[in-house]
Amino acid sequence: MAATSVVNPETIGRWADLSEARMHVVSGKGGTGKTTVAAALALALAAGGKRTLLLEVEGRQGLARVFDVPPLPYQERKVAVAPHGGDVIALAVDPEAALLEYLEMFYNMRRAGNALRRLGAIDFATTIAPGVRDVLLTGKAMEATKRKDARGRNVYDAVVMDAPPTGRVVRFLNVNAEVAGLAKVGPIRSQADSVMGVIKSRVTTVHLVTLLEEMPVQETVDGIAELRAAGLPVGGVFVNMVRQPMLPPEALAQAADGTLDQVAIAQGLVEAGLAPPSGKRTKRVAAWAQALATEAYEHAQRVALETQEREQLRRTGRPLIELPYLAGGIDVGSLYTLAARMHENGIGE
Repeated sequence: MAATSVVNPETIGRWADLSEARMHVVSGKGGTGKTTVAAALALALAAGGKRTLLLEVEGRQGLARVFDVPPLPYQERKVAVAPHGGDVIALAVDPEAALLEYLEMFYNMRRAGNALRRLGAIDFATTIAPGVRDVLLTGKAMEATKRKDARGRNVYDAVVMDAPPTGRVVRFLNVNAEVAGLAKVGPIRSQADSVMGVIKSRVTTVHLVTLLEEMPVQETVDGIAELRAAGLPVGGVFVNMVRQPMLPPEALAQAADGTLDQVAIAQGLVEAGLAPPSGKRTKRVAAWAQALATEAYEHAQRVALETQEREQLRRTGRPLIELPYLAGGIDVGSLYTLAARMHENGIGE
């Protein structure tokens, strides 16, 4: 089934409230398509001649797969041209490389950092003190968000981070709390304070990706509550892989209460040439009609459950952006389809 365009004027209005955001953190339960949505969001935000940096921080090379490019190094590399011009630049952030860059940038200590790497000290430090690792990863996103060119203009119009899943994103972003027991003062603490200054400002927003299923929706609702409790900015909710009802409202209601006319279904099969005329193999046609009525009932139950889950998401008060289920799977073309849907709902204007 072709994707049906769904444009929600209320969503467009709410997304406008996020117009100051330049760092977009994308999280979501595993299996919801978080990386795909982050990639499409980067395309949408770059449309019309803008530049977006798309960051990966989990070391999975998921962005390379969705854009069908070789594995990304710790180097900013163009991976796509956005609709109507504009560039998407991607970067896989490596904690070790980020620490070496940090040492060189602030202390002119790259040679010492290389020695530490050979000794295994960097890997040891970021393993026993994961808060330091998160400071380095989020610090790279902060640096890119604040980076200026020679004329004092932002190098990137937007930065999109494919962040850890919902269950870990608050801890990942709340770096001040993570390093509190490690560093009361000093450069790591100063870096954490700088990162939090950006993350807790209107420059940053955290989007969550979900499906219209009970567990992902509940995790999304819980994630929004955790983000708010930590004082972190909540953006929109991307409802991914949405399937449109296959029956009109009246037929859907009849399917739900088991009152679909099976005789009419059988006649429809005959008229469509999918079953022999009445009087020939009547029992078989009746069985097909009954099977179709059962499938329609199950479909109606799924639609009803999805409606309940959608309402639960609406009660969070965050803008909902529904993205279609794409039957052909996800490829680079699919990213542009999803980016176009986002643009229709006010993203990237």
